Amino acid sequence: IGFETAKSLALHGAYVILACRNMSRGNDAVQRILVEWHKAKVEAMTLDLASLQSVQHFAEAFKSKNVPLHILICNAAIFGAPWCLTEDDLESTFQVNHLGHFYLVRLLEDILCQSSPARVVMVSSESHRFTDIKDSSGKLDFSLLSPSKKEYWAMLAYNRSKLCNILFSNELNQRLSPHGVTSNAVHPGNMIYSSIHRNWWVYTLLFTLARPFTKSM
Repeated sequence: IGFETAKSLALHGAYVILACRNMSRGNDAVQRILVEWHKAKVEAMTLDLASLQSVQHFAEAFKSKNVPLHILICNAAIFGAPWCLTEDDLESTFQVNHLGHFYLVRLLEDILCQSSPARVVMVSSESHRFTDIKDSSGKLDFSLLSPSKKEYWAMLAYNRSKLCNILFSNELNQRLSPHGVTSNAVHPGNMIYSSIHRNWWVYTLLFTLARPFTKSM
């Protein structure tokens, strides 16, 4: 989904930066776009959302380019991943799917406002409907966001991260829309096939069985 979005924007004449954890795959994506249009303005830069330091370094490197930022698409996500902590001692699904994006947007907020009109697009999911992040008294339960291994369930962690995407997008829109920056959260569709299932064979099997009924890019 991220590649097709980047390709479409590049083929429409936008200057596109692919923020990629794997630079080998990122550079390959750049070359695939250039094959379709050799004049496309596209490049890849390193960004690992599982490292807040990497997010900070990316933001600094982007700012050093002195270019406007009209569209920031937060598309990266992991799904069905086993429990593990990032280098920042946070549960990986929460950090990659939400907190890394949150930190990136906040670091680039001034550039977005200076570039207005601008927009932020959070790729969330309908899965956000099947969870909550409140305790029994109705207050936000921070322990649910980055749970311990004992309390971890991959699907629930994914759902919670997608709910955080939407809550963040809504609040961001309220705060930045007066400055010419809008924010929207989107569901990419149930009938799009992607490789997001790759972390667990059960999900891979389910996605494989569903693939004949889905749309390819």
